[in-house]
Amino acid sequence: MPTSSTSANRASSRISSMFRVLTSSAIVGMLAACASVALPPEPSIPGTAPLPPLATRPPPDDGAPLPPARQSGKSRWQPVRWSDLPGFDADALHEAWNAWVRSCERPAPPLAALCPEIRRLSIASPGEQRAWMQQRLQPYRVEPLQAGAESLLTGYYEPLLDGSRAPTATQQVPLYRPPADLNARRPWYSRQEIDTLPQARAALRGREIAYLADPLDALALQIQGSGRIRVTEPDGRVTLVRVAYAGTNEHPYRSVGGWLLQQGALRDASWPGIKAWARANPQRVNEMLWSNPRVVFFREEPLSALDAAFGPRGAQGVPLTPGRSIAVDKDSIPYGTPVWLASPGPLLNLQRLVIAQDTGSAIVGAVRADYFVGWGPEAGEVAGRLKQPLQLWVLWPR
Repeated sequence: MPTSSTSANRASSRISSMFRVLTSSAIVGMLAACASVALPPEPSIPGTAPLPPLATRPPPDDGAPLPPARQSGKSRWQPVRWSDLPGFDADALHEAWNAWVRSCERPAPPLAALCPEIRRLSIASPGEQRAWMQQRLQPYRVEPLQAGAESLLTGYYEPLLDGSRAPTATQQVPLYRPPADLNARRPWYSRQEIDTLPQARAALRGREIAYLADPLDALALQIQGSGRIRVTEPDGRVTLVRVAYAGTNEHPYRSVGGWLLQQGALRDASWPGIKAWARANPQRVNEMLWSNPRVVFFREEPLSALDAAFGPRGAQGVPLTPGRSIAVDKDSIPYGTPVWLASPGPLLNLQRLVIAQDTGSAIVGAVRADYFVGWGPEAGEVAGRLKQPLQLWVLWPR
């Protein structure tokens, strides 16, 4: 695992390249489609004005008065000028536009009015996109209401694992659909009870989606909330499916890394460090797993070629875009909000446009975000180690 700054830079470079490949291929597809098909005019809505022409240059930063500060749930939004956003002139904005267009599938009311223009700008030049943002949006620095609150960027990803429809000699760890009586018993059985009580096992019989080889991979899948599985079918065919969050047993989440730190078992509580400890202490793996009583249940989804180019659907209800989607505290930043993110760190040095499209039980606070890295082992390596300082600016309609 990378521990030196050189290795960290290599990891950052690999992930950045992955983002460029994913976003560039999507943009190429959009351009090709636009080149061969005439775009229809934007539909008019009775009682609304026609769309304004696209901006070609930004308004001057002439010292005009800033709007008043705003409060959004647990956060205070302090107005700033565009020149205060670090790296704004250097970001490849078109890479974020796919995520922004996705958010327009389920926009928040204050942002919905911008969606026709956002769609038109999908094939605009970077200068036009940047100028439009400066004309139509006002940046606000996100601040906690209480001084001293944590400002932190972490990462998450979509695991890519091998599995089997039936248990084998090496793959015996089941992933379950929700049990039929999940709503009748609250909380449902704990993780330890599911592993040890006959009545809990009986309630889950026939609810298995697939079997994995490593219980820690199954736990990682539950922590991330979704994943991709290469499933070996009974006839020998291999199919790629996505498993998505479908509910929990309603027990509290407990970090196995925190439990290991409390035990004095390790000092590196990153995911690679946890897996290394498990390999060295197989006799204590169940004890570690049972320290987290929460179990996540899944539903299976087909994975088309288009679906495979994006991540799972986040809490906003739209597919996540690697490197451009973040999970936030929805009581501080509404879903679908464009956000300027800055996070200097030894692993990733980030100054970029992202979209708030997801949330998580551990993502609490005004200046707190989980960065969607992508899928597969390389993304998992970065997500498991990402823990850096964070600054956020929301970009809100003027």
